[in-house]
Amino acid sequence: MATSPTSATSTSAGIDVPTLVSQLMTVANRPVDKLNAHITTSQMKLSDFGTISGLVSTLQSNSLSLNTSLAQNSATSSDLGILTASASSTAAVGNYTISVSNLAQAQNLVSAGQTSSSAAIGNGAATTLSFDFGTTNGAVFTTNGTATTNITIDSSNNTLQGISNAINAANMGVTATIVNDGSATAPYRIALTSNTTGASSSMKITTSGGDGTVGSILGYDPAGVKNLSQTVAAQNASFTVNGIAISSASNTVSTAIQGVTLNLKSVTTTPATLSIAHDTTSITSAVNAMVDAYNGLHNQLKSRSAYGTATSAGSSLAGNGTLRTMLSQLQSLLSSPATPAAGGSYTYLTQIGVSLQTDGTLKVDSTKLSNALATSFSDVSNVVSSATGFATRLKTWTDTVLSPGNGLIPVATDSLNTTITNDNNQITQLQTRLKMLQTQYTQQYTALNMLLSNMNGTSTYLSQQLR
Repeated sequence: MATSPTSATSTSAGIDVPTLVSQLMTVANRPVDKLNAHITTSQMKLSDFGTISGLVSTLQSNSLSLNTSLAQNSATSSDLGILTASASSTAAVGNYTISVSNLAQAQNLVSAGQTSSSAAIGNGAATTLSFDFGTTNGAVFTTNGTATTNITIDSSNNTLQGISNAINAANMGVTATIVNDGSATAPYRIALTSNTTGASSSMKITTSGGDGTVGSILGYDPAGVKNLSQTVAAQNASFTVNGIAISSASNTVSTAIQGVTLNLKSVTTTPATLSIAHDTTSITSAVNAMVDAYNGLHNQLKSRSAYGTATSAGSSLAGNGTLRTMLSQLQSLLSSPATPAAGGSYTYLTQIGVSLQTDGTLKVDSTKLSNALATSFSDVSNVVSSATGFATRLKTWTDTVLSPGNGLIPVATDSLNTTITNDNNQITQLQTRLKMLQTQYTQQYTALNMLLSNMNGTSTYLSQQLR
């Protein structure tokens, strides 16, 4: 029986093995595609948890900052030209009257003029300059106990500039500078300034060895020969705080008033007033920052855990139990009152101007908060930062949520990472088997193609014989 033309054409065409194998592998790859889709979803969840974790961290830091700000004080000077100040948490709130009669000074000594800063001084024989520091009282010098520093001046550095360089290189607390006073005959002088203020930082400079020329220029003994001129005397700052006389070697004084650092600027003709107060500006900013952080986290937990609607898809964490637990815990932190302070009456945030809205967020009444800080600061501090205060609760909760190993977020993200690892391992195993399957399909259908080709040749031969 003759083969129909249609059948002959179809058979002679053979099988398109690459296309057929590709189609079969597309079907075989569906488990891998599902695993890849699952990995993508898990990675989206990890990204969303990363956003939530960042918001929890922000609330954590802002809660801590609010607690810290309540312990901060501000220091306000009535005259910044006379003094500035800063106050720590240990400073007592109050006002102080301060008068300054002397500022602390560093001693300055200047040599007689020389014709050149580079000309040799003396014959170059080694001269030892010895520097000591202490207190000068009339003609009596009393060392302050610091080690004496010796500097050698010889033919390698026996110029005014060389001596200056040697003193500076010794790094002993004295700065040497070459000054040109502009005079016609001997304008070059060396100026020596102590790097430390205070009466106990006066200099005594003695020389030994050499031909005596270096000593004739730089020797300075408060109780003897003074070959250098003193242009500024070393002295302590002298001032009073509420009438109490105080002396300080530095113009920066941190021991006069507990918890307060004073920076003396000038001598007074009229006393200045220093006011130490609670830093309500920083506290108000910290309250607003904490509220913003709370609201940001609350809104994200609420929106990301919500299911999608007919018009909008839910997030990758829609219905997620971890987010719903966090939202419930966060809201419950505001439900119970703080323990009132002794003699206090505030127990809820609303009493200091922070109220809970119907949508679960917080809102700050700036006027109410300002009044509470002004009239009942200890109550505000208790409601916020006591052991049962709301900022303390939020800080403790965020610490727990973020705790490595057992916190809600680490547990959830660890689980997702494990899932991604397992999915990738399955994909690797499947791809090995699929590669073998692809080879098998290719071999089978290539063989079938050859068989069909042989059959087609036999069919053609038989058809020719039957004609």
